[in-house]
Amino acid sequence: MQCAAHPAVDTDLGCSRCGKGICARCLVHTPVGARCRDCANVRRIPTYHTPTVTLARAFASAIVAGVVVGVAWWIFNPLTYFFFGIIPGLAVGFAVGEATSLGTNRRAGPPLQAIAVGGAVLAYLVRVGLLFAASGWIFADLRTDLAGLVGLGVAAFIAAGRLK
Repeated sequence: MQCAAHPAVDTDLGCSRCGKGICARCLVHTPVGARCRDCANVRRIPTYHTPTVTLARAFASAIVAGVVVGVAWWIFNPLTYFFFGIIPGLAVGFAVGEATSLGTNRRAGPPLQAIAVGGAVLAYLVRVGLLFAASGWIFADLRTDLAGLVGLGVAAFIAAGRLK
């Protein structure tokens, strides 16, 4: 007998429900024996469905939190060098992630994680923009901002983790 899905494959195994031939790649182990995919009723992994209104609230929350936290990060910029960026990154990530979570009524999912990471990136960009405006710090110095980049990485990780 040949596999119903792969006619070039010979098999001796049949579905325990409908009897059609199934190969080793097609069989699904069930409590009542080997079945084909149709009879085993294989379902896809459920995906997150995030309504448009929730996404809009997440964007608004992440933008507001990113701007406010970015200004605070700029004000406390001298602490960034002392703690090498990890402590400010933890604070920024927690604040942006928590604000996005609260704005969406504690929903979670990959789209909201991406939005929270965007809010953390926005906070970093606000900080860099304010540093540039206040002291003439140029973007060529961005490569010397190791503490800020470490803080951004930590912030993105924490913000995404808040919406897991």
